[in-house]
Amino acid sequence: MALRHMTAGDSHGPGLLGILEGMPAGLELSEELLLPQLQRRQAGYGSGGRMKIEKDRARIMAGVYEGRSTGAPIGLLIENLDFANWQNHQPPLYTVPRPGHADLAGAVKYGLDQTRPISERASARETAMRVAIGAIARLLLEQAGICVYSRVVQIGGVRAEGRPAEELLDEAEISRINEACEQSEVRVADSASEAAMLAAIDNARESGDSLGGSVELFACNPPIGLGTHVAWDRRLDTKLAAALMSVPAVKSVEIGIGSDVSVRPGSAVHDQVDADNPSHGARLTNRAGGIEGGMTNGMPVWLRVHFKPIATLQKTLNSVDLHTGESRRARYQRSDVCIVPRGCSVLEAELAITMADALLDSFGQDRLDQLLQRLAAHRARSIREHSGHA
Repeated sequence: MALRHMTAGDSHGPGLLGILEGMPAGLELSEELLLPQLQRRQAGYGSGGRMKIEKDRARIMAGVYEGRSTGAPIGLLIENLDFANWQNHQPPLYTVPRPGHADLAGAVKYGLDQTRPISERASARETAMRVAIGAIARLLLEQAGICVYSRVVQIGGVRAEGRPAEELLDEAEISRINEACEQSEVRVADSASEAAMLAAIDNARESGDSLGGSVELFACNPPIGLGTHVAWDRRLDTKLAAALMSVPAVKSVEIGIGSDVSVRPGSAVHDQVDADNPSHGARLTNRAGGIEGGMTNGMPVWLRVHFKPIATLQKTLNSVDLHTGESRRARYQRSDVCIVPRGCSVLEAELAITMADALLDSFGQDRLDQLLQRLAAHRARSIREHSGHA
């Protein structure tokens, strides 16, 4: 693993800490460059009241000198502005776990008689730091000509209209779709789908419920050969699945057409090489999601990720009191109704971190200029040259 990162902090503690180790020296980096991604995480229809309190900004505490990375671990701090509001009263004792949350399993695992220590760390508030770390990874990928995008394809029972991802072969088209999604509160490119999704979220809010949904992610212009087939834990698909499944509320990850491979014949699954443009692995379709044998094949990497509805509901569910063992209704606290639009920024961060790690693993991590030189030489060679038959 070339890049390593770790976060610490609780939802209502003083702040969140992050360390990113392995970033090469020479990358232009500032707090202002990280800010747009943190702001994107705080936007999106269906968000709860917490986003009206926090004004996330990542302070760079280490690893940057005169505006560029030094090669040393990069330290980050995001303050929780809501922390001050919790100093004026005694925090409530939470003894009734929420179904679908980490509350019950965590309390049993760590021998606790309440769920608050579990819910504080398991909270999606932690993802603010992941987005900050992912923003650094994005800056590296952009230097390498790799861009990360996303779109929402479903919220609740409402599916968005749009061209299937397996047919999106051109980065320019993916970028145009992404630009349209950036203007939407639910990150879709067509107004009819947006209106239907907004109505679905409003209906869920009025009924005290929550909604999940699905997102498609893209990493465009990757070089051939990121990842490897030689070891299970170094396969790029292994790393991507693990990274995306680590995001709270994610319950399923598909690479390319995903589960459809089980029902289609092979001729409708595998991507034929474009004979008119074979030098860098161009394909006629992209059903594999840009990954074959655990490695990038030169096509856009794309994945579909599915979020469950969040576990904190106004329409509370049956649970049990850890103190008395009696049946109780789960508690309700301030929460989102639908995290899918906001969740896109978190998924993009995990995709960026994983792709940056694979890039550094293949082309080196000491100095940015050396990495880019090696990458440029790799991109310039044809498939025949790479295979030793030029």
